[in-house]
Amino acid sequence: MDALLIALADPARRRLVSLLAERPRPVGVLAQLAGARQPQTTKHLQTLERAGVVISRRTGRRRIYALRSAALRELAAALNGLADAADRSGGPGETYERYGRGLDAERLAAEEPGWADGRSFGFRRSLTGRPERVWRHLTEASLLARWWTPDDLRVSELVFEAVPGGRIVQEYRDAEDTDGAEPVAGRAEGIVDEVRPGERLAYRLSPLLPDGGTAFTAHVDFVLRPAGTGTGTDLDVRYRVADSTVDSADFVAGIEIGFGQSLDKLAAVLAAEPHDSDTRNDNDTRNDSDTRSTK
Repeated sequence: MDALLIALADPARRRLVSLLAERPRPVGVLAQLAGARQPQTTKHLQTLERAGVVISRRTGRRRIYALRSAALRELAAALNGLADAADRSGGPGETYERYGRGLDAERLAAEEPGWADGRSFGFRRSLTGRPERVWRHLTEASLLARWWTPDDLRVSELVFEAVPGGRIVQEYRDAEDTDGAEPVAGRAEGIVDEVRPGERLAYRLSPLLPDGGTAFTAHVDFVLRPAGTGTGTDLDVRYRVADSTVDSADFVAGIEIGFGQSLDKLAAVLAAEPHDSDTRNDNDTRNDSDTRSTK
């Protein structure tokens, strides 16, 4: 396919393909219709033939060229496949377009400091595992790192001190940027406000602008409740914006999509864990507690 794309990249060769789509033609006639010299036309036709898009046959003293339609259909099918992949429902392309629309709207609204203050977002997820298990994924750095970024990003630095007044640092990069070639995709710093293990977690987190300034302050409140089945957890999250700056529009536009994707990743991580992990981890927690009490 690469050879065919290279061959068709030249306008003169595409003109010859168009002429051959009408009917097979000899070199001399093709040169006349294309307004080109015959030797030049011959070279273009030879390139197209090597790429598999035309075939030729000598008839008497003339060489007749014809279009090989199968090559074009194969190329069209490959390109259609790429387009379908990009346009698939709920895929990254659709998310990118949705974010772009939100970004345009937020940039228009961001006329002065405080423009987004009070903006609130609500999220709800039904999660696998009891609240104690979910709590660990909300507060332990090694588990947070598995889900605490939107799609296509990875945590590159993480500090989460799960005590009132504890420090939070979150830095992330593109998921495919394994050697740090690209700039940091984002960084945020914050403070833990309230900790009620297995029940409620509240913190403030401020995304940082490229110059190191604060874009806004997010007041995030997680409430955990045992699900009706007794083996799951209903998680409610309230995300409220305060202290918004004019330069925070790009960040605010991504809250609903990005934080929602993070919570979806949390749900997937919990669902993928072994079903007996609750019991095992609860036992580990009790053993750790017993060990600490004897020291």
